Amino acid sequence: MNAPEYDEVLDASGLNCPMPLLKAKLALHQLEPGQVLKVIATDAGSVRDFPAYTNVSDHELLHTFHDDERFIYWIRRGRNA
Repeated sequence: MNAPEYDEVLDASGLNCPMPLLKAKLALHQLEPGQVLKVIATDAGSVRDFPAYTNVSDHELLHTFHDDERFIYWIRRGRNA
């Protein structure tokens, strides 16, 4: 699958848990419903945090990618932020 298109990017590189998720929540709140946020993180805890958060919110985790240094998430904002 090709990475989804996105409307905004949040670079949370270098931040430790829980900051990448907290910053992503704030960024999602600024988007319109249906817009997509691309989050770049370096914290391995984000592998657990982002899927857990999107499972209990109405946001949708569209795609994930990781390499040796980065974890990247594409999240579509739901109706409720």
